[in-house]
Amino acid sequence: MPLCAAAFLLFASFLSGQSTTPANTVPPTAMLGFRDAAAQAKLDQEFLRVPSATLAGEELKTLTAAPHIAGSKEDYATAQYVAQKFRDAGLQTKIVPYRVMMNFPKKIQVSAFAADGKQLMSGPTPEHVSDDPYQDDKRIPTAYNAYSPSGDVTAEVVYANYGTPKDFAELAAKHISVKGKIVIVRYGKNFRGVKVYLAQQQGAAGVIIYSDPADDGYFQGDIYPDGPYRPESGVQRGSIQYLFKYPGDPTTPGFASTPDLPAGKRVPLADATNEPKIPSTPLSYGDAAPILQALGGPESPHAWQGALPFTYHIGPGPVKVHLLLQQNYALHTLWDVIGKISGTQYPDDPVIVGNHRDAWVFGAVDPNSGTAAMLEAVHGIGTLLQSGWKPKRTLIFASWDGEEEGLLGSTEWAENHAEMLSHAVAYFNVDVAVSGPMFDAQAVPSLKPFVVNITKEVPSPLGGTVYNVWLENQQSSDANSRSLDEHMDRGQHNAPLVEGIHMGDLGSGSDYTPFLQHLGVPSTDIGSSGPYGVYHSAFDNYAWFTKFADPTFVYLQQQARILGLEALHMADADLPPYDYADYGAEVLSYLQTAQEKAAKAGMPSLGFAPAIAAAHRFQDAGQHALAAERNPAGPLAQETRTLRKVEEDLLNPRGLPDRPWFKHTVYAPGQYTGYAAVVIPGVNEAIDAKNTALAADQLAILTHALDHATATLNQMP
Repeated sequence: MPLCAAAFLLFASFLSGQSTTPANTVPPTAMLGFRDAAAQAKLDQEFLRVPSATLAGEELKTLTAAPHIAGSKEDYATAQYVAQKFRDAGLQTKIVPYRVMMNFPKKIQVSAFAADGKQLMSGPTPEHVSDDPYQDDKRIPTAYNAYSPSGDVTAEVVYANYGTPKDFAELAAKHISVKGKIVIVRYGKNFRGVKVYLAQQQGAAGVIIYSDPADDGYFQGDIYPDGPYRPESGVQRGSIQYLFKYPGDPTTPGFASTPDLPAGKRVPLADATNEPKIPSTPLSYGDAAPILQALGGPESPHAWQGALPFTYHIGPGPVKVHLLLQQNYALHTLWDVIGKISGTQYPDDPVIVGNHRDAWVFGAVDPNSGTAAMLEAVHGIGTLLQSGWKPKRTLIFASWDGEEEGLLGSTEWAENHAEMLSHAVAYFNVDVAVSGPMFDAQAVPSLKPFVVNITKEVPSPLGGTVYNVWLENQQSSDANSRSLDEHMDRGQHNAPLVEGIHMGDLGSGSDYTPFLQHLGVPSTDIGSSGPYGVYHSAFDNYAWFTKFADPTFVYLQQQARILGLEALHMADADLPPYDYADYGAEVLSYLQTAQEKAAKAGMPSLGFAPAIAAAHRFQDAGQHALAAERNPAGPLAQETRTLRKVEEDLLNPRGLPDRPWFKHTVYAPGQYTGYAAVVIPGVNEAIDAKNTALAADQLAILTHALDHATATLNQMP
């Protein structure tokens, strides 16, 4: 659907205030993995009638009534609220505590001085606009970066654009050193922790990360409160933990940070490899502008010019910044909320649905749009329970804590339950469920057709089904074309479409990471996006949400329905509906693109033939397995375990080079992207480093993993 038409229909739905009903959809006549699609379709229709837009809006308002940063008493209050909602729906529920190492700021001060000593700015300036009902809440924490060390640094400043490897290489080409300097970079292109990591490698003394109006401020459109974009005082907080090394409590890599963990078992914070060594803090563009405007040195490259009203220069100096960060590191308690419905046939093969609950401030979009959607999915499933239905597989709903700091609650829980999760058939994630009307999803390839088929059952507030609108938006949107171009840069342009849909791959930055990339649990992530310029700021609140994201909460209802159907289908399928033929096709596309990249990198002798042959065998075995999934027959417990084991076969017990926590041979967050997925990461990152020996070793590991997965699939009848 053209964006202008979509916007008109969205506006009309907002004016009507009507919740969509499932009457717009046609129940499917066949479902992969089901003997009786008609019975499941009937159950689906019963479920789809329950999630309520009105209730979702009420839940969102309750969850966002106060700032609730992880570890705070307000955070615990949201845990109690979610736990009660789970219990009301009939789930066996408990609040599970973990003790994790975290920092809270004692003092954050940034001052800038001209060459003559004149003070140019002193911050950070409190976030404030002309009209916002939440901004004066005294519980709003000072903007800071999680896992920044303390520091007291005065140094000249160098501007490094987005702080990507290419940007730092361009500084080096201009003979501009950042050693001993404070680097100022803008948000975008890569994860903030990667920016700090690269600056640290170059010898920088500290890092300031600011939000440029070119990226999410007035250059994009009207700023809040008149529009959805970041105002002058808006600050993007965030973690700078080196998530691409490992997530979770930095002092307990690979094992759970339980309350009874002996102190001597923890890794000293100074030795934690995911912990930054130089101080960093975020700033608004209002506070950053005087620093940038006072920079001398050469003019920045044209591509580095942001939207502030002056010519950007690189430096170094003559402006100096005094960065004073006093952080309080200590063990703090986090609270995961776990709700369970025991399965009747396969109680040891759970399906997990998760969303994090903690927020940097109020967190209306991130993450509590996801929490509200999950609560309404639970509401629908609770109604089915009351009618006498029970799932075949155990269903677990999880409200994670501490995600914003470094995927803390999900990682500690997953590490704590690794043995049980070796039989988990899926993990379904939702984080930012709604910031606007544009549905999208990421998944492992075996579950991409599964997600597409779910969206065909769910009505869109714009008319038709979510699938119809998703497909039309992808086909007509110029923005999507740019997105596909970005995927081409990461070597994914040959990946097959799923019924016309391009679906993304899972990198990191949300709670699926420990499940997929550490333990090999097949995973998905869903969201619905729109213009969203207040990410991680005090303005991501209920007022912004009801003005710009989803005024009548119909997209919260939509997301609840999709999430709930994911859970229902995976819990009740006779065989888990995995498509390993699609998986094989995607891996083939990754290998073909990596082969082209290697040739361009001057590595033509790198031998791809064994890995490509293994991917073909994997695809053929996946096609064979589909026949059994289309016609499930006989006792299916062993076939379920066989199908589930395939994703785990794609793990390398040794992990990726220099980051052994990440074990998946096909998907990982990039070392220099942090959020975005790098496919066949061991191979692609070795090619990027022009390390032929390492690339050959990683190709051999990938080939072995594919052959292992193929052998498992060949056990299917």
